[in-house]
Amino acid sequence: MFTLPRVMGHRGAAGAAPENTLAGLRHAAAIGLSWVEFDVMLTGDGVPVLFHDDMLTRTTGHAAPMAGTPHAVVRTLDAGAWFHADHAGEGVPTLEAALAEVLTLGLRANIEIKPTPGTERETAVAALEVLIRCWPPDRPPPLISSFKRASLAVALERAPQWPRALIVRRPPRDWRRAAVDLQCSAVHASARWLSKRRVAEIKQAGYGVAAFTVNDPSRARKLIARGVDCLITDEPALILTSVN
Repeated sequence: MFTLPRVMGHRGAAGAAPENTLAGLRHAAAIGLSWVEFDVMLTGDGVPVLFHDDMLTRTTGHAAPMAGTPHAVVRTLDAGAWFHADHAGEGVPTLEAALAEVLTLGLRANIEIKPTPGTERETAVAALEVLIRCWPPDRPPPLISSFKRASLAVALERAPQWPRALIVRRPPRDWRRAAVDLQCSAVHASARWLSKRRVAEIKQAGYGVAAFTVNDPSRARKLIARGVDCLITDEPALILTSVN
């Protein structure tokens, strides 16, 4: 039976290391975290990589859309210098490289399929192909999550035995139907919308509840008191200390 961890690192450990990088995964493991979340999208020529924004600008300084940039260019970009000079030269990893690192570090992974507009199925298909090829059958399976229902539908088609999570900001009226149709194990929602009543509603329907993005210890404790199962955070060391 699938269960969420109490604390999960957001984009690796985004408050302490550059997001969606191998450095972030290593930092998460070094502080004793068991689970990490990271985003997967496609380069312009269809290579699944760890990245969050549609544009490359914020974390690499390259003013171009990810969907229009081939991997031969993406792989040369510096995704660490913006965060701190100590991380200069940190690259944008492929999903395959990230999975190898996760497995080496003994981490569990929440893999968010983060398609650029119009590539919901394409991104999920490419990501699942890599995951199915690279994930060892003797390791606990990854969690596949997404805001995009079409992406989760691909995950259900290609790897029905793996757990899935529907991501929402404010749970929409049809969240329950979507979770049922996509055979989800959990619902991940913005912390600001997770009242005690709403948490109870989701849990009574049989789903785990994760809150994002929770970086304040006081808020973390309140959410746990409301029944939230998992806190997704940029500051896992701080939140681990505050709720354990």
